[in-house]
Amino acid sequence: MGGTEHLTVRREGATLVLTLNRPEAKNALSLPMLVGLYDGWVQADEDEEVRSIVLTGAGGAFCAGMDLKALAGKGMEGQQHRDRLKADPDLHWKAMLRHHRPRKPVVAAVEGHCVAGGTEILQGTDIRVAGESATFGLFEVRRGLFPIGGSTVRLQRQIPRTHALEMLLTGRPYSAREAAGIGLIGHVVPDGTALTRALEIAEQINACGPLAVEAVKASVYETAEMTEAEGLAAELKRGWPVFDTADAKEGARAFAEKRPPVYKRA
Repeated sequence: MGGTEHLTVRREGATLVLTLNRPEAKNALSLPMLVGLYDGWVQADEDEEVRSIVLTGAGGAFCAGMDLKALAGKGMEGQQHRDRLKADPDLHWKAMLRHHRPRKPVVAAVEGHCVAGGTEILQGTDIRVAGESATFGLFEVRRGLFPIGGSTVRLQRQIPRTHALEMLLTGRPYSAREAAGIGLIGHVVPDGTALTRALEIAEQINACGPLAVEAVKASVYETAEMTEAEGLAAELKRGWPVFDTADAKEGARAFAEKRPPVYKRA
C-alpha cells in the first residue's frame, strides 16, 4: 500500500487515506513524510479504483509546518530517503501540492494545529473539514521567514485579499470558526470527527461518475485565471467529451430506471 515511517496509507473503499504520522512533532514535515506524501498522490492517480483522497494527521494534529532540521538532514532520521530528494529536487514542492495537483479530489480532515506549512498544504486541497479546536495560520513573518509554499499567490485567490493579507502579514493564529468565516475551510465539526465527515464527503464524490468528477475538477482549476470567454471555451473543450462516455450513458439509464449508477470509468 506504500507509505513511510511518517506517512501512512490505507484504503477506505474507493478513497485513499493519507495520514501525516509524526504526532510527537505535531506532524511537522520531514523528508520521510514528504516522500510518502508525493508517492501517495501518484499512487492515487495511477490506481483507477481510487476515486478520492483524504489527507489527515495523526494524534490530534494536522501539520505544524516544516521541520527545518529534519529536512536539512540533521541526525540520521530519514537518511534512506535522501537519494529520492537528490534525484528529484522538486519532490518536496510536489508533496506539498505546490508543483503537483492530483487529478482525483482531495479532502482535508483537520484537527489541532494546521499552521505554517500545514496551512500551505491545505491550500492545495479541494475540500476542507476542521474540528472546532483546529488552529490555522501562516506564522512565517513572525520568524522573519517567507511562506514560500505558495501562499502569497494562492491565498488571495481562495479568500478575499484583505483577509489573505491579514493572515500573511500578521502571522497570527485563526480559529476554525474564523477560518470558515473567511472561506479558508468549508466545514467545522465537533473535535475528533473531521475525518469521519471528510470520508462522508469523499463517499459522496465516489458515488459520482469518476470521469465527470475529474473533468469538473480540472476545468475549475484550468479556467480560474482565464477571462469568462476563454473559460467558457475551455469548459466546452473539456466537458463535451464526457457526454460521449459509457459513464454518462450509465448515469442516464440509472436515472430512468431509478437505481444507483454503476460507473466503470469508460
